[in-house]
Amino acid sequence: MKANAVGKRINELRKAKNMTQEELALEANIDRSYIGRLITKNMNCTVKNLEKICDALGVTMAQFFDC
Repeated sequence: MKANAVGKRINELRKAKNMTQEELALEANIDRSYIGRLITKNMNCTVKNLEKICDALGVTMAQFFDC
């Protein structure tokens, strides 16, 4: 999955949960600006941070990649 696809998927799941970027960042214990860059700047995400984001979104990594 390309970086821009990861960002789009994060944004899609975040919106489905009615979460703001700030709420997601707080829940995942990641800086809000990092979340924003993942979504808008096509930045690569580490596996560790993606695990935190998935946990915050209530999905497994398998569910995340099962578009």
